[in-house]
Amino acid sequence: MSDVITTLLPKNINELKAYSSAKSMKLSGSTWLNANESPYAKTFDVSLDNLNRYPDPQPQAVIDAYADYAGISEENVLMTRGADEGIELLVRTFCEPGKDSISIFAPTYGMYKVTADTHNVSLNVLSQEQLINDDKTTISEACAQSKLVFICNPNNPTGGILPVEKIAEIADELSGKAIVVVDEAYIEFCEAYSSVSLLQDFNNIVVLRTLSKAFALAGLRTGFMLSNSELLNIVRKVIAPYPVSTVVAAIAAQALSKDAITQVKRQVQILNAAKAELSLALKNSKQVAAVLDSYANFVTIRLKDKAAIDVAMQSGLIMRPFVLFDQDDWIRISIGTEQELQQVTDWLNGL
Repeated sequence: MSDVITTLLPKNINELKAYSSAKSMKLSGSTWLNANESPYAKTFDVSLDNLNRYPDPQPQAVIDAYADYAGISEENVLMTRGADEGIELLVRTFCEPGKDSISIFAPTYGMYKVTADTHNVSLNVLSQEQLINDDKTTISEACAQSKLVFICNPNNPTGGILPVEKIAEIADELSGKAIVVVDEAYIEFCEAYSSVSLLQDFNNIVVLRTLSKAFALAGLRTGFMLSNSELLNIVRKVIAPYPVSTVVAAIAAQALSKDAITQVKRQVQILNAAKAELSLALKNSKQVAAVLDSYANFVTIRLKDKAAIDVAMQSGLIMRPFVLFDQDDWIRISIGTEQELQQVTDWLNGL
């Protein structure tokens, strides 16, 4: 990088470590179980005869359909470019650079940290163990200086879940002090744990959703921010003027039809059953040291020998390696088709 460009960069951007997504690694393979994608491809009918016009900033048909799906009012829904834009919007809206902080519970989704670093917002890092085991007062006191408290539920990459009652307790303790952001990217795989019901009782809760996982639309980049209308109206001042393209809106509306949602629920049942079967096989494998209980569409395991990861990749089986709990022998396996998961057990049995 030239000296001219370096001198123009803010210090926090110059030192920023970008998020490394599963697709950014430029790997080659034949079986892809590294990005928590759905194995179910879908087709849609899309008209391209009106692309000369700007789209509706918040397409009403999609907003209404998602509100109906989530069981809330349309005024409690804001459509975003994936849940990632929701994260960025909240930090940009509520945090003052160089002054404020957000709280996270590690290990967790990496974009919370990247977004905070991008906006020169401090990071208050607590642990998943604290989130699960500490009482509401201890947690709220540890987060009280932050504007936003991010809870990924189910958590990525561990797959763990936090009861709705505890989220309510934390939000109550932080009322008037911080906004609790519940990232529910994987909630379709454990619907009973959704925090959406808390929106009617708390004005400091935001729920982030996506169509990337259970809805099998990772390539569409569509998400939703759910909260009270007062909070969302503030975020509307910050969001880009035309965040949702005409094509995206048309596909999203079809994906949220009643028949399509019925199909999603059926696919979730199949994937959850496949996850349970895979988890059992992993727990019985002599090559696996630990298997984390997962409420999402993936299973995270610790291998007895991390060299096994290279064996899998060389065979074309691509999964996601992780450093967790200061150990570099963890790997996350997305739930794919029966044939794809058979390759996982074949890989382990062949070691």
